Amino acid sequence: MTRQIALIGTLFVLSLPLFAEDPYCSENWATPMTFAHLKNAGITDNEKLDWSKTVAKRIASEKIGSDLYHQVYLVRFTEKSGKVIEAIAVHDASSVECSMTGVEVFLVAKRLGP
Repeated sequence: MTRQIALIGTLFVLSLPLFAEDPYCSENWATPMTFAHLKNAGITDNEKLDWSKTVAKRIASEKIGSDLYHQVYLVRFTEKSGKVIEAIAVHDASSVECSMTGVEVFLVAKRLGP
């Protein structure tokens, strides 16, 4: 019985990559990289932002490999002046590493509709 339990445990550990979870990379990758793009473009900077109001939400994640996901995040920054800056961040991630690719950033110029 002990050998059976050990065998089951070994098989479970070896199969963990097969059950890799869809990663959530907003705080440690999408948000800071989006901010870096906005800062490098001269759109905002550390001094202007009210970081407590920064929000990022994953709006899409598609499995494109055995442990690779193509992800899309909506990142919303609020400046101390009240100005809101929204951007879409797109990148690939794995269950181990959020930075499988760089982040492509699209600035939302205007929202239409409700």
